[in-house]
Amino acid sequence: MAAKLIKSASVIGAMTFLSRVSGLLRDVVFAHLLGDRAAADVFFVALRIPNFFRRISAEGAFSAAFVPVFVDTRMRQSANDAERFVQLLLGRFGLILLVASALGVLAAPLLVALLAPGFLQHPDQYQLAVNATRITFPYVFFISLVAMAAGMLNACGRFAAPAATPILLNICLLGAALILVPWFSSAPIALAIGVALAGLVQLLFQIPFLRKEQLSLRPRLRRRRQDAVAAAGVGQVFRLTLPAMLGVSVAQINVLINTLLASFLVTGSISWLYYSDRLMEFPVGVFGLALSTVILPNLSRKRATGAAFSKTLDWAARWVCLVCIPATVGLIVLAEPLIATIYFHGGFTENGVYNAAASLVAYAVGLTAIVLVKILAPGFYAHQNTKTPVRIAIIAMACNMVLSLLLVYPLRHVGLALATSLAACLNAALLYVELKKAKVYCAEPGWAGFLTKVCAASLGMGLLLIWGGDDTAAWLARSSGQRALELVLWVALGGAVYFIALRLMGLRLQAMWRAQAGS
Repeated sequence: MAAKLIKSASVIGAMTFLSRVSGLLRDVVFAHLLGDRAAADVFFVALRIPNFFRRISAEGAFSAAFVPVFVDTRMRQSANDAERFVQLLLGRFGLILLVASALGVLAAPLLVALLAPGFLQHPDQYQLAVNATRITFPYVFFISLVAMAAGMLNACGRFAAPAATPILLNICLLGAALILVPWFSSAPIALAIGVALAGLVQLLFQIPFLRKEQLSLRPRLRRRRQDAVAAAGVGQVFRLTLPAMLGVSVAQINVLINTLLASFLVTGSISWLYYSDRLMEFPVGVFGLALSTVILPNLSRKRATGAAFSKTLDWAARWVCLVCIPATVGLIVLAEPLIATIYFHGGFTENGVYNAAASLVAYAVGLTAIVLVKILAPGFYAHQNTKTPVRIAIIAMACNMVLSLLLVYPLRHVGLALATSLAACLNAALLYVELKKAKVYCAEPGWAGFLTKVCAASLGMGLLLIWGGDDTAAWLARSSGQRALELVLWVALGGAVYFIALRLMGLRLQAMWRAQAGS
């Protein structure tokens, strides 16, 4: 089981890495075309609004509710019952999505006014954001169905295709940037069209893989007499989805609070937060998403079979710390070189480098906690308990709101990023406490020594990077090629120092790789 878990996580990690690399290339093009000007703020608001509804309706909440029920139905019921369950759920879920997408298009002026009220002070900027949002909102319909398809494939042990799907979004947006933008007078509108097309392309991409697994693609609304088991499963998914949506929406509300408050700050604040968040999301996406995607169906099966549930959570938590603690140090120390190397060209200004780097440092503070939340929350979802993570997420959201209001005045956009990080730390801590209290997760022996070694190795890596790095002015004076070459060199040296230090302190990664997932 450990080997299978590791292989699945590796596949998702590799696909997600390619997705993040293509996403990074996409953001480089965005920075060149839009920079950190008003047009960039408009497009990122238009992208963030449908992303908010996508995440609360589909990828986080729906998958958390759907995957355990789907796994349970396939294991305990007949193949026909499982097929009828998928058909009935697809029909009802699809209808809800269709209505919600139509309402979102109609309500775009209200949504922009509510979520970016600072735009109301600039009528042209506000109207452009409304038009772009109307184009991007149908993305919610398509990508939510993609999330359902991905959940089915993941439950069947097929992880590569769902993990590769986001690459298509980046390809479509790159195509829009390179092909459509020159033909449109407004870059945000051209990019919004790319977003809408990407949703359809991602959905079509899933269909052949679903057919290979003999999974039904025929939606059905009406219940038949033989649908008793299927209808019960559908009802269970929706009962679990509602509290899960609240929990996921809490995290997304935090993002929107940042967007709302940043819309009142100087032009570029929304863009600085977006660019720095995208860099921080690189390790979150590559590593955190891989682990969380794999362990949810795995934990669901272990719950059904009575296997070592706690040991799998412990294995995942150790790998989170092993990867994310040095990543945090690296992002903090190399914040300005990273931003300068990736974004400083075209319309992106020197002032943007300093400001985006400052918010990247603040976001990095919460990196380990953000990934731990993705690992610990499935411990509840696998038990079909979505209420406890919701309650904890609400507490974290309240904390984030208070901290955002307290920190936005003295620290501006950096305060908003820092509030998000501190709230994530609280969220992860409370999830751990509740899992331990419920005796769902009991930490294995050796954590103190393990963390000491990881932190010591990370400190050594950080000191090397501080010693070898130049000031930001020197980085900005170099050519793009020189910046990229030197950054890759220092990242490689830092990584080598980290792993050599772990080895010298007796931490054997191969033993962790093989043993911690348990049987």
